[in-house]
Amino acid sequence: MQSPLRLERRLTQPKWLNWGVPLLSLLGALILGGIVLFATGKNPISVYARIVERGFASTDAFSRTLISATPFAFTGLAASVAFRMGLINIGGEGQLYLGTIGAAFAGIAFQDQPTAVIIATMIIFGMLFGGAWAAIVGILKAKFSTNEIITSLMLNYVAAIFLDYLIFNSSSYWRDPKSYGFPTGKRLIKNAYWNDISIGSIEIPFGFVVAVVAAVIVWFLYNRTRFGYEVGVIASSPNAARYAGIRARWKIITVMALSGALAGLGGASDVGDFRHVLDAKGVQISGYGYTGIVVAALARLNPLSAIFVAVFLGGLSNAGYALQGPDFPSGLVGTLQGLILFTAVAGEILTRYRIKRQNTIADGVIV
Repeated sequence: MQSPLRLERRLTQPKWLNWGVPLLSLLGALILGGIVLFATGKNPISVYARIVERGFASTDAFSRTLISATPFAFTGLAASVAFRMGLINIGGEGQLYLGTIGAAFAGIAFQDQPTAVIIATMIIFGMLFGGAWAAIVGILKAKFSTNEIITSLMLNYVAAIFLDYLIFNSSSYWRDPKSYGFPTGKRLIKNAYWNDISIGSIEIPFGFVVAVVAAVIVWFLYNRTRFGYEVGVIASSPNAARYAGIRARWKIITVMALSGALAGLGGASDVGDFRHVLDAKGVQISGYGYTGIVVAALARLNPLSAIFVAVFLGGLSNAGYALQGPDFPSGLVGTLQGLILFTAVAGEILTRYRIKRQNTIADGVIV
């Protein structure tokens, strides 16, 4: 028996879907989250009001939200860059780890230089380390047709093991030889700190400003250059790209390296803006790379929209930290992020396809 409904691919997409899908996805996630809250005996309106209050309602809260949003912005950009070519990069987490390693190395090695030089080298080394780690996935995909989902995911675990090794299982350059009992990394000197930018009473992390600049550059690269045009052709029709003489293999490697570089830049921000040390356990607990996938999905792979989505999810995380207690549902923030991803993916399907009634034949009559 055939289903009366079927999915039919859209030949054209209405313009309102570009902004309607993210809003409807968010609304759907809030409704589903409200149902979960109501089922557990909580007042959804009261809980959401507390999240808004602690995440966005004051300048102090918004400053803390920008801190949480900064790594999400970088990993969201990293995922968006790869996804737009049809490459599913799940390795933003590991690429961010390598970025922290590279940035911490630069911060320690160039500590005798002026602050501007230290910060510049931290950015460069963070991008180089993250980009090189992602390029491994790109090379395996381009040369041997391996599945980038599996390789990028597995490299996350390799990066985590390597990060632990540098701090806990070796006498590496990154480990503080004076740390006894519980090993720690070498702390950066204050000249290597990325100072916040003050606008009124709002403190904006320097890394967040870098993320905004990176988003603008990525938008320009994908929408106003030949490189972006060729990436779009490869994503929509690999056969047409091959016929046009576009070197798809090199584009795969380049896009993966660019994606990893952005994630690595997030790792540099983690060291320079916030921790000021290579914190092996702290950065792994945070799960920034996986949240970046939610950012990219809700932003519909738009780098400029990714910044706003990162701020929204940063506010959720900030409110979750501030409201931890017996009266606040444990795991609510993670549940909402999961629901947002679910509804965003569902919304993306509806932008590509429309639901149409399946014609059936009954007694010789089409109905």
